[in-house]
Amino acid sequence: MAQQAADKYLYVDKNFINNPLAQADWAAKKLVWVPSSKNGFEPASLKEEVGEEAIVELVENGKKVKVNKDDIQKMNPPKFSKVEDMAELTCLNEASVLHNLKERYYSGLIYTYSGLFCVVINPYKNLPIYSEEIVEMYKGKKRHEMPPHIYAITDTAYRSMMQGEHFGAGSPCLAPPGLPSFPVVSVSHLQELIPIALVSGDGRDSIQELGLGYRTDMFVNTLETILCFPTFPSF
Repeated sequence: MAQQAADKYLYVDKNFINNPLAQADWAAKKLVWVPSSKNGFEPASLKEEVGEEAIVELVENGKKVKVNKDDIQKMNPPKFSKVEDMAELTCLNEASVLHNLKERYYSGLIYTYSGLFCVVINPYKNLPIYSEEIVEMYKGKKRHEMPPHIYAITDTAYRSMMQGEHFGAGSPCLAPPGLPSFPVVSVSHLQELIPIALVSGDGRDSIQELGLGYRTDMFVNTLETILCFPTFPSF
């Protein structure tokens, strides 16, 4: 039951992404992103190009407007909707990045990778994705094998530390400055994984050899650098 409740906030619904009708509609309408005073960017259908300007039809209301061609940004095909790692986007631009984060956030998917980084958007509520059961899902898994999660970042850092990669007593766990609530919440989720990892067998002996004991606060301070982008405001 707990696993089913968590899946909603971890996995993308593939039905729309794999829908051939959505792909055909995107191609036929020549959809692009244009500036919007209300939403930053909005989808529009490219109708005509005249010199340095273009005529587009706004998807929201069907209104035709002229925009500078330099202000138009390409839109990704539907198969990239709510992509887990934005480094995979064919069109990596500001509009597409913001749209992807917005779509994932509205679907309850607060974690998104951006290459080596993990972007986190504050849901302003508790989600059922922090438990021992979820920790076990991520233990020993490669990052691409599981949905984005702070547990995946932490497990990778832990495994790297146990293998002696970039380890040092002062290796930091970074959190964005100026956001007092974010570091506390994030570090607490990091600490949820640590005790479980320590009792998994080789971890306990390895930690003892390093002279760190079992104190999770000291363990967090010795983790390989974990980078989390600042919390984004609600869209």
